[in-house]
Amino acid sequence: MNRASISNNIKWKLLSSFLAGLAIVIGGLAIGWLYGRDAFVHGDIWIEYMLLLAAAGLIVVYTAISKHQRKIDALHLAILQLANGNLGERIPVSGGDPFELIYSDFNDMAASLEKRVRLLQQMGEENAMLQAESNEAAVIEERKRLARDLHDTVSQQMFAIHMSASSLAKMVERGQTEAIGPIIAQLVNMSSLTQKQLRGMIAQLRPIELEGRRLVEALDKWFPDYCRQNGLQGSMDIRLAGPLSDGIEHQLFLIVQEGMANVVKHASARHVTLSLHDNGHQYVLQISDDGQGFDSDIARANSYGLSTMRERAQKLGGNMELWSKAGAGTRIKIGIPKFGPADGGETQSDHEQGTS
Repeated sequence: MNRASISNNIKWKLLSSFLAGLAIVIGGLAIGWLYGRDAFVHGDIWIEYMLLLAAAGLIVVYTAISKHQRKIDALHLAILQLANGNLGERIPVSGGDPFELIYSDFNDMAASLEKRVRLLQQMGEENAMLQAESNEAAVIEERKRLARDLHDTVSQQMFAIHMSASSLAKMVERGQTEAIGPIIAQLVNMSSLTQKQLRGMIAQLRPIELEGRRLVEALDKWFPDYCRQNGLQGSMDIRLAGPLSDGIEHQLFLIVQEGMANVVKHASARHVTLSLHDNGHQYVLQISDDGQGFDSDIARANSYGLSTMRERAQKLGGNMELWSKAGAGTRIKIGIPKFGPADGGETQSDHEQGTS
């Protein structure tokens, strides 16, 4: 059945329902006139009879239209489910149904979209892991740079402190007490400078990645520490049905870090809430704060942090929604599609293992 024929089929079914209702009215009038003419002529029964026939005709037409309306409502609901991220939504198809081809086309479209988004997510995960490997190489280079800095700064400072301390001991032995004061002051200055340099290097070495842990474990440690260090009251709610793939965990962790950095830099908030839920067809991450809020339209265009978070979500086939109002805080919602086993029994983790 082609599209032109199914359109004509629906039209004819609606028309036939209308004609059936009209036939009931006309046929009932004809039968009533043939067998109850005297009652119609000499009494008021014909008014009730006409109303009864009209009601019967309307019931037939309404029943037929309601049946088609339910079909349209089922299609509308499926479209809304698809738009909300439930890419596994399908409409049951029964033979002989005039909407059969429409439902089949929708199911094909949904399957094609699910396949494309699945591939997009897998590519995003692979790119994320490749990026992580690239970052690891960058970390190695950074460690080499820090080693050179340690040699050129702290090591030199420690050598100077050692030489000054050695000379101080010799001066005490020789009784040259008048030169001890300047050397002690020099030692204090050099040790203070060395301490500052070490603190700066330690700060650069603080880990910001998952470090081989699962996302939940990393957030359990990182989130409360980050809130405490930045004077925030934080609450966290994580509800996952099972483990996430490495690529998704990596991107979500980076999104959380970027979102929390935005809260600290711009929100002037006292409390922040982090939640990560599995609703069956999506992983939903939300970050909410009670800060000063902002004009979300301006922020969408000008915020590098928000655009980075959105790009990370889009790499996994997801999206980001932002709600904010001046004086009413901010809420960011990230939705990442969740897929079941792929066709042929391949899961996302199987795919990752095959490409590693």
